[in-house]
Amino acid sequence: MKLSSAACLLALATSASAFAPQPLATSARTSTANLPMAATAEDTETKSAGSDSATKDPLLIRAARGETTERTPVWMMRQAGRHMQCYRDLCKKYPTFRQRSEIPEVAVEVSLQPWRAYSTDGCILFSDILTPLPGMGVEFDIDEKVGPVVEPMRNWDDVKKMHLIDPSTAAPFVQESLRTLRQELPDETALLGFVGCPYTLATYLVEGKTSKEYLEIKKMAFNEPDLLHAILKNLAESITEYALYQIESGAQLIQIFDSWAGHLSPRDYDTFASPYQKMILDKIKEKHPEVPTVVYIKHSGALIERMAGTGVDVVSLDWTVDMAEGRERIAAGRAKAGLEGPGGVQGNLDPGVLFGSQESIKDRAEEILKKAGPTGHVMNLGHGIEAATSEENAGFFIETVRNYRHEGQE
Repeated sequence: MKLSSAACLLALATSASAFAPQPLATSARTSTANLPMAATAEDTETKSAGSDSATKDPLLIRAARGETTERTPVWMMRQAGRHMQCYRDLCKKYPTFRQRSEIPEVAVEVSLQPWRAYSTDGCILFSDILTPLPGMGVEFDIDEKVGPVVEPMRNWDDVKKMHLIDPSTAAPFVQESLRTLRQELPDETALLGFVGCPYTLATYLVEGKTSKEYLEIKKMAFNEPDLLHAILKNLAESITEYALYQIESGAQLIQIFDSWAGHLSPRDYDTFASPYQKMILDKIKEKHPEVPTVVYIKHSGALIERMAGTGVDVVSLDWTVDMAEGRERIAAGRAKAGLEGPGGVQGNLDPGVLFGSQESIKDRAEEILKKAGPTGHVMNLGHGIEAATSEENAGFFIETVRNYRHEGQE
């Protein structure tokens, strides 16, 4: 299941001039005129109508919609990146994260690496939740050791500097990367886009960097809630535009990450996170009802019913929740919110299991598959894959899921 570094870098070598490190402002203006147009909703519906498997929507998309599928699809959060040797080799030529994610040819190559190595059912765009921030008037940098760094936003003057994003101007490289990926991927592989949710993005804006306790944003929430709501509203409006832009550029599913909302109490989640998640989800459903949505929150055990009640199609569980109990709670949350159907689920193998024996990986993965059942489940990890994970074990996990069949499946 493991590819050599030379094989991983072959595509880069064939167009070396396009990959020469360059100023990001230049790379971001790469023309997209000759790339294929993204599939329209009409194209998607035409594909779905065919009886031949080659004309169906991708397995992962059908599972996320709750359709009966021939097996459970699988991919891994953070599947593109540091755990792969070919990615680490590429980093030597492109040392900054923003080069790797904002030069389209490089972002495409990184996105494809795990798909080539493991045959995952989903290929997710290699990017970052902070990527759209400059288009809103908020500059950021990613320190390779510290992580994201932002000038802290603590007052109304800071908020007034924010503006609505124009994704085609702020992030044309995202469109080019997605369109190229749609061209490169076979019909059976789903192309996944993603965005960060307003509360999680606001933690970076208010704290200025990653945090363990999130005290600055909580001080703002409890002392100046109107200020925080203004930030969240601005973010929600722009992130909605950015999510729609990804769909119109070729993304077939959108996962929204509100990773740090798990630090909120249920009451504060209802106030500062859920309403802004719903703003994004509602607009996606209005504009592109055929596109499934997924929400992920780390340490979300206290919030599952609330997450399901947003109307999202799929709730991605972290590893601290039993899969069978999670499915019951998702269905209960949807019913309470007046939503039809049990809803879908994603996850939720502990990433730490991939450091164990292959016997234990198989045992834990199949336990989750059995508890999730044959319908409406996308297998994944309960959080992003750890950088020290072996490619051999990552590949074994994917292979285990791809080979598993529920009773009645082909």
